[in-house]
Amino acid sequence: MFQLLIYAKKYKKQIILGPFFKFLEACFELVLPLMMARLVDNGIQADDSGYVLKMAGLMVLMSVIGLVCVMICQYYSSIASQGFGTELRNQLIRKINTLSHAELNDFGTDTLITRTTNDINQLQLALAMLIRLVIRAPFLSIGSVVMAFYIDAQAGLLFLLLLPVFCLILFLIIRITVPLYKRIQAMIDKLNLQLNQNLSGVRVIRAFARKETEMKQVNQTTEDLADIYLRVSKISAFLTPATTLIMNAGIIFLLYISGWKVSIGTLQQGEVLALINYMNQMLLALIVVSNLVLIFTRASASASRVNEVFAVTPSITTKEHTVSVSPRENENTEVVFENVSFRYQADAGLALKNISLQLPKGSMLGITGATGSGKSTLTQLIPRFYDVSEGTVTVDGVDVRNWPLDQLRRKIAMVPQTAVLFSGTIRENLQWGVNDADDEACWEALDIAQCKDFVEQLEQGLDTPIYEGGKNFSGGQKQRLTIARALIGKPSILVLDDSLSALDYQTDLKLRTALNERLGETTLIVISQRISSIRQAQQILVLDEGKNVGLGTHEQLMQSSPHYQEIVQSQEDSNYDE
Repeated sequence: MFQLLIYAKKYKKQIILGPFFKFLEACFELVLPLMMARLVDNGIQADDSGYVLKMAGLMVLMSVIGLVCVMICQYYSSIASQGFGTELRNQLIRKINTLSHAELNDFGTDTLITRTTNDINQLQLALAMLIRLVIRAPFLSIGSVVMAFYIDAQAGLLFLLLLPVFCLILFLIIRITVPLYKRIQAMIDKLNLQLNQNLSGVRVIRAFARKETEMKQVNQTTEDLADIYLRVSKISAFLTPATTLIMNAGIIFLLYISGWKVSIGTLQQGEVLALINYMNQMLLALIVVSNLVLIFTRASASASRVNEVFAVTPSITTKEHTVSVSPRENENTEVVFENVSFRYQADAGLALKNISLQLPKGSMLGITGATGSGKSTLTQLIPRFYDVSEGTVTVDGVDVRNWPLDQLRRKIAMVPQTAVLFSGTIRENLQWGVNDADDEACWEALDIAQCKDFVEQLEQGLDTPIYEGGKNFSGGQKQRLTIARALIGKPSILVLDDSLSALDYQTDLKLRTALNERLGETTLIVISQRISSIRQAQQILVLDEGKNVGLGTHEQLMQSSPHYQEIVQSQEDSNYDE
């Protein structure tokens, strides 16, 4: 956990001054029982009203000063803990954004969300408690023992005897609850995963009438989580009655000892009251210590989970020696795959096997093949979402591993299979492609993407709000808006990953025609199962189980590739049946 405190370095003043003011308040709290003893013994018993008023005034003054110190400490702890949590969360998100697709797949979305929210909240709480109580509680515990010895040595020994009993109970409770807290964090990850799947896939769940089944699974996970929480709560709840028992037993022994001493005159009544107060202070402070230990234990588990993310070294980074890349002069080839093979994990089979092709600038490459044949995987190697296992991929004659990542990815625009829109407005979504895009550029991109007409019909036009995931638009509208977002920057390379499937044949044709006429210098890669979408491509690549089983024009493949012929035949038969 202490490794993460570097993200609180902006709040050194608050972290130092907060405990200092809390320490002052604890000092006043330790002195108050002694002053009360003097008030009783020297004031009330002596019937000295002046002394009583004097001591009462001093006690009120110290209480007020202590209250001010507490308020200052609370203020500083709030600033430091919230600032620390904000900085840590920002840094964690930055780190997550540096991870490649491979590392993101290893972690999973659900656990990254939990670590960014729940785990960091635990760390915020731990820092707040560190500032507020980590000095006060131990100081009061030890100080109460010291003050008891100051009043009476035998009473002080009783205090010392009670400490190890309480510590033993605390140790046993912590030893049992720590593993349970770790299980709770894992269960929260699981619950987040299920909720994420159910909310994002609600249409599929309803279509397959799986509502009851999914509800049972979520209920079961929730019940398991509740059971663990109850077990932890029951075990932790044992601490309070155990402490109360120890405290009351200690007070009984204290009264027995002090009563005898009062009767023989070696101890005064006010001092007995002070000792009882110190007994209460010590044991209540120890309860706070125990709660702190539990909080820090949970925070330690959370810190280890956050540190796991920070400790990951991204497999894809810009090399230190890499500088801005200038493409080769007179280089006519935009993208080259040379003997490329790829596997997602070291122990997994090859997803792509010995792929070689050259893609000239301004040309169109169509990619088709069976589901799972590696079509999307192939295009994800170009912007270096993954690194090749064997071979090389070059862009403008430069190996993609020698490109600065930002510079490489600014050249490439990708429209994924699933249309993804973000909450905001249409204009804000389009400006993802170009930050300062004006209205003219937005309308031009919409026109090329064949969605200008329906956007113009919207009452707010470019300022039309987009709900979460674009749920207020149809599938075809979302698809065209994502295409417009990719087009607005006029990229050198445009990848349409099965992005035309939601479009009808006429809109598909108009879009491809507009791309050819208005973005003729852009190299276009179209992944599609629909042959009509790639028929006019200068090259068509046919993949089967990650292997190149055909490369050429439509006419060439109709003569040389049985796989391509089967795909064409199946679509012609389907059209004929219709």
